[in-house]
Amino acid sequence: MKIETIAIHAGNHVDESSKAVIQPIVLSTTFERAADGTYPGGHIYSRSSNPNRTLLENVLAKLEGGADAASFSSGNAAGMAVFQSLTPGTHIIAPDDMYHGLRNQLKTLFAGILTFDFIDVNNPETLQSHIRPETGLIWIETPSNPLLKITDIRKVVAIAKAKGIKVACDNTFATPICQQPLALGADLVMHSATKYFGGHSDLMGGALVTKENSDWWSKIRQVQGMGGAIPSPMDCYMLTRSIKTLPYRMRGHVHNAQLLAEFLEKHPKVEAVMYPGLPSHPQHAIAKEQMSAFGGMLSFTLKGGEAEARSVINGLKIFTRATSLGGVESLIEHRATVEGPDTKTPFNLLRVSVGLEHIDDLIADLEQALA
Repeated sequence: MKIETIAIHAGNHVDESSKAVIQPIVLSTTFERAADGTYPGGHIYSRSSNPNRTLLENVLAKLEGGADAASFSSGNAAGMAVFQSLTPGTHIIAPDDMYHGLRNQLKTLFAGILTFDFIDVNNPETLQSHIRPETGLIWIETPSNPLLKITDIRKVVAIAKAKGIKVACDNTFATPICQQPLALGADLVMHSATKYFGGHSDLMGGALVTKENSDWWSKIRQVQGMGGAIPSPMDCYMLTRSIKTLPYRMRGHVHNAQLLAEFLEKHPKVEAVMYPGLPSHPQHAIAKEQMSAFGGMLSFTLKGGEAEARSVINGLKIFTRATSLGGVESLIEHRATVEGPDTKTPFNLLRVSVGLEHIDDLIADLEQALA
């Protein structure tokens, strides 16, 4: 099936008892045993599994072309499950501009348990030089947050596989509509489902999708079940419903982001625009090769420095000053402020989640704020 069909049908089935076309929300925390002690419905306790979560995980796996998926209460919970599944002493290599929430997780919660290096994973020599005998995972994030760097997934995978190292890819910015890391050789894909999967800024969730049902995946599933950082049945239902429109929403996000990036690149007050769909992007050729579309996120820097960036963000009327991304409404934020004192993000940078408003209105709003 094509991805639009998968998005609609892989997370749904007609309920046998009521014949409801849309899967009902099952709020029960526990499920009845048969006389012989078995569970004919396939579910024991809602922390372990739930009908709504089963359908959500099925559509997530199918969208990414994976063997299985596990859903979580947030993207951070999904990332933490990966780190918790690793043997103490494992060394992780991660990008120097890794999403700050997961980077801080490693530095704060896993210090002394795991070791890690934050490097330029796009430089093969640098990557090779940081591999140790105990390196067990290379974490990549492409496009990256908020600098929109593109990592050559095939190249990193080739280096990792030669050493027997696993590769996990944060695919949140791209979604499976724009990029499929498992097909490019990655072992695991992570998503903050709060973002484009949810798509309406009204629920939280996270997801992991595996290429194969390995021993490592069994450990991740164990963390999910025993740790219990799972989404509620209602959140699973809402995510499954939102995913049905994901392919079509992404087309609108990508269309608007491309036109907005082109407008900003020509503006005299703009220093640089970071969007992989622009030929000026340093990794535009790699993005063209491994992405089917360039996503709905962009960042730009202003020649007038931080003061100009704050003036622009405060002068906007349609764009909302807020963290997060992937909703139908356009959001903008001064990213360095969000990331805190150890940020590597330039203070003249604004990150934009381009929404589904009419592009003429978005451009007009930025034009008046820049003026």
